Amino acid sequence: MTNNTTRLDHVVLWVSDPVAAAGFYEDAVGLEPLRVAEFTGGEVSFPSVRVNEETILDLAPRALADRMTVLPGSAGSAGHPVNHVCLALPSEGFDALRARLDAHGVPMTGIGHDSYGARGNALRSFYFRDPDGNVVEARHYA
Repeated sequence: MTNNTTRLDHVVLWVSDPVAAAGFYEDAVGLEPLRVAEFTGGEVSFPSVRVNEETILDLAPRALADRMTVLPGSAGSAGHPVNHVCLALPSEGFDALRARLDAHGVPMTGIGHDSYGARGNALRSFYFRDPDGNVVEARHYA
């Protein structure tokens, strides 16, 4: 692992109902919701969920896509989904996430092995979708 000061700050996911999405990520995935009350109160444009102390997922309502024109020429790409977001967890967190998703009736893939990522090959991984169709991979390393 390199000692690089660059970190991933946030990923924006397009969702139809940000409050429901925050609930899903809190209840089924176990992430801490942020700014939900401020969003429902009209004070902020979207809520978020905390992945770790350095990284959050922003849950942007699809209605914001038309206003995402900061970068010239990017209006056509606003709202375009990413392939997937990957969450790396410790082994016990991986197992707990799978159990929570199962308890919430969230369909999941089978467990894969030796999938390459930022820390090398992961021992186990699987995929699931959030209620808006965003694909999330969960994995753990040694």
